[in-house]
Amino acid sequence: MSYPKRTAALASAAALAGSAVLMAAPAAHAAVVNVNYQCKTPIGDKSAVSPIDIKGVKSGSGYKITMSWQKGVSSSPVDLGKGAMNPSATIELGGADSGTMSVTGPANQAVVPANTPIKINDLTGTYTPKKSGKVTFTAGVLTIKALGTTTTCTPTSSPGASLTLDVTAASGSSGGTRSDSGGGSDSAGALPQTGPEDSAIALGTLGGTVLLAGAAGTLWLTRRNQAARVRR
Repeated sequence: MSYPKRTAALASAAALAGSAVLMAAPAAHAAVVNVNYQCKTPIGDKSAVSPIDIKGVKSGSGYKITMSWQKGVSSSPVDLGKGAMNPSATIELGGADSGTMSVTGPANQAVVPANTPIKINDLTGTYTPKKSGKVTFTAGVLTIKALGTTTTCTPTSSPGASLTLDVTAASGSSGGTRSDSGGGSDSAGALPQTGPEDSAIALGTLGGTVLLAGAAGTLWLTRRNQAARVRR
């Protein structure tokens, strides 16, 4: 094959490979959405609008979800020292899935001056698909805990989804709410029980042992008497 033809063939193969990778990648759509928050604070009600960005990155059988605030929300009448504020939030799920997921993040890494908008660090969480299809992620309630107080900020209306992912249900997912309360039993790892039922079993076992011992003693005495008669 001549050099020009070989070059053209390699270029075509690379283009096809690139198309295959793009087709295999999960479809996603993200948009920065302005969210109008109404906040209930210890010093009264406040409002703030902040552009919210939600991103999703494939991680194992699920997705790492990151929620970002481009503007601060609420404020404090006093300085908040380093590590004094702990934020968390919920994200509303829609489309093929429903319910909410939680995202959390680190405490403030710098002092927040009094009467200034509180900048929220990025919050993250893990989303594991229960159903296949397009799932939307919309900003939910923001909670800020600081100096023993709690501030909750709720979107005034449906702000619209910040992220849409085309997902595939995780293997073994039933689509329902998972419960880790236990319900099954594992006899190999179970600890001994000490309730009334086991006390009765223990007493029954002891009684059976005494009965067997008594029967053995009676049999030994009978054989001994018979042997004595023979010697006489």
